[in-house]
Amino acid sequence: MQPQFVRSLRGYVAVTIRGDGLEPLLNLAVSQRFSIWEIRRTGSGQARAKLLVRDFFRLRPLLKQTGCRVHVETRHGFPFFLGRLGKRKFFVAGLVGFFIGIYLLSSMVWQVKVEGNDTIPTYEILRAAREQGIKPFQWKFRLKPLDELARDLNHSLPEVSWIGVEKQGTRIVIKVVESSRPEQRELLSPRHLVARKSAVVTQVQSTKGKPMVEPNRYVKKGDVLISGILGNETNRQVVAAEGTVRGIIWYESRIEVPLIRQHKVYTGEVFKRFYLVFGGRALQITGYGKTDYEASDKEESRKTLGWRNYMLPVGWLTEKVMEVRQEDVPVEPEAARAAGLERAKADILMNAGKDAKFVSYNVLQEKTDNGKVYMNVLFQVEETITEELAIVQGE
Repeated sequence: MQPQFVRSLRGYVAVTIRGDGLEPLLNLAVSQRFSIWEIRRTGSGQARAKLLVRDFFRLRPLLKQTGCRVHVETRHGFPFFLGRLGKRKFFVAGLVGFFIGIYLLSSMVWQVKVEGNDTIPTYEILRAAREQGIKPFQWKFRLKPLDELARDLNHSLPEVSWIGVEKQGTRIVIKVVESSRPEQRELLSPRHLVARKSAVVTQVQSTKGKPMVEPNRYVKKGDVLISGILGNETNRQVVAAEGTVRGIIWYESRIEVPLIRQHKVYTGEVFKRFYLVFGGRALQITGYGKTDYEASDKEESRKTLGWRNYMLPVGWLTEKVMEVRQEDVPVEPEAARAAGLERAKADILMNAGKDAKFVSYNVLQEKTDNGKVYMNVLFQVEETITEELAIVQGE
């Protein structure tokens, strides 16, 4: 008994056999090793069966011998499929062209990616790779073997200790291991650390130089905090002062917050556009004639064809366009006040530095007018207050 797959590949037919010599016909067919199955009676002197195309043509002498007739009901299998395709030449040409296009697209390099580089710019590695033929839209069969490419790239980039080149479908990945270099210490010129703003000192940490201030002391902008001059007039040494001095600085902010806030609300009106994607280009298929709403949001969903770990540069993109409208929402004065204070704090921290922190604040003036809250606030912020001042020769 042949498997169904083999039967479909070779082709078979379902037939109806009629005649008084039905049983002798079937006995002769079985004795001559016909591939015939699913034999069942459908009436007096009538039966249905399935048999291979090859055996169907061997059936004619037996029909004459037994006086039976045969009628083909259905045809199945690959040979009949080819016959139907032969009548649809344009469809076959398009199908063949599609697979040829997929093969050609998958035979090209669509992306070159660099991994592992920290100090060497990516564009330098890509430039060296381009000289070796590794670039987008390059045929993969035109590239040299991967070990040769890696060796040539290593010669072109002496700053790296190892380079590996991998093919991942239509993408080339260049993996880089950079050469280790000794850390270069910054050469510091003799200097003082002075106050960049007027403040009340809260903390003094000196790692090199002479501290000139103590906590709880008020200093003005430009005052020396850590001196780079050590010793006295007869035995003096000039160094690059190092350390940290923190202090409390006052900032005055004028805050203006509206009591009406606009919110974005979706109306429920939606339409979609569908695109076929080939590499970096997209061809719109549906969604023509529909214009964007006066205000809208868009969501994109992209799918890419792939096989195992190989990604093909072919896929489709669905774009969802959703109508939105703006609604005015009233804000309580307390909420507006809190939002204004938080916004002012964020602006101050952005200018004060990452290590700055708030100590306290004091609202000097507050009023509500014309649908807005107006405040004048004094903030106390603790931050680093040092900046460098070069020591002039002969000072």
